[in-house]
Amino acid sequence: MHTFAPVSSCRHTTLEIATEHRTQFVDLTERIETFIAGEGFQAGLVNIQSRHTTTAIIVNEHEPLLLSDFASLLARAVPRHALYRHDDMRQRTVNLTPEERENGFSHCRALLLGAAVCLNVTDGRLQLGRWQRVFLVELDGPRDREVSVLLLGDVGR
Repeated sequence: MHTFAPVSSCRHTTLEIATEHRTQFVDLTERIETFIAGEGFQAGLVNIQSRHTTTAIIVNEHEPLLLSDFASLLARAVPRHALYRHDDMRQRTVNLTPEERENGFSHCRALLLGAAVCLNVTDGRLQLGRWQRVFLVELDGPRDREVSVLLLGDVGR
């Protein structure tokens, strides 16, 4: 059993990811583990947060057929070519950019998945189960993306 002192340190990094496909699962686990090890954290929490409204952060298994199943599930649950009011540029008046995409489906898919996960760090290691991995889920790619990683806890002495 571990006992923890109050949070004594906080570190932050931003992971930059260039996605290649409209829907893509990018495994971030090794980059997060490297960050934790490099900061010398022994115990605490790591929060992994997407900085975009058309991506998500999930924890699941990295198995290619399963990832394909996930993409198919999202496509069935939120079809790309359904009608989304967000995509009607004649009526929409806010949050518009010159390179605006018709991506209402991407926003709706992101709503189902979540923008962040918070995970435990113990003995300097990310506490994941045997098959668990941390993914950025691209839902409107390809694009350049950023993931904010915040580490809170005790640095080894």
